[in-house]
Amino acid sequence: MRSELRSRYVGRTLEQVLVTPRGGSTGRPLLVLLHWRGGSPDRLLSGRLFSALSRLGDRAPAILLPSGGGGSFFHDRANGRWAGYVLNEAIPAALKRLHADPHRIAIGGTSMGGFGALDIARLNPGRFCAVGAHSPAIFFSDAQTLPGAFDGTADFARHDLLRRPAGYGHTPVWVDVGGRDRFRAADAAFARHAGVELHVFPGAHRSAYWRAHMGDYLRFYANALARC
Repeated sequence: MRSELRSRYVGRTLEQVLVTPRGGSTGRPLLVLLHWRGGSPDRLLSGRLFSALSRLGDRAPAILLPSGGGGSFFHDRANGRWAGYVLNEAIPAALKRLHADPHRIAIGGTSMGGFGALDIARLNPGRFCAVGAHSPAIFFSDAQTLPGAFDGTADFARHDLLRRPAGYGHTPVWVDVGGRDRFRAADAAFARHAGVELHVFPGAHRSAYWRAHMGDYLRFYANALARC
């Protein structure tokens, strides 16, 4: 299900994709999945995702796939309050439309979206039942960031996942990365910093890797949401 949301936080109309599991979404937990840089919400849709949802049966969450504007890195910055839009506009709109459970929400994402999920959860402790980062785009320094990922040195410092307090408390955190991924070293450093397990699978930084492990991801989210 596709819809558009006029965001006051970023001053744009943004596409949202909602996925309803078999049996309907009323009372279901909600999983928020953030896409990669240069992508769009529907790029996370795949046969692997739908098959994994089907296998989860009654434990399957409803899913919100919000737009990150191409390269926002889902954090509040000069061109818009992207984290605020996710938290205060996209999630409430999805809960209302899906009639999902507002007390059981998980957040995750791939690459840019993985960074965004970790950063949003870090800044909002206790808000989510689980957080997942799949090949998160984490950088050792602002000099190594991708063009446009941050507004400059000060913006990077405010969202430096390797130096800011982790802040996840007892929230379950999943981090995975491909063995040939260019972010493997930084992701490993983050896992050590946050005190969480790093899952390393064969593969590189590409959509085929994330789709291949979508079943692993959804099982993690479903288990955490069931315990929340």
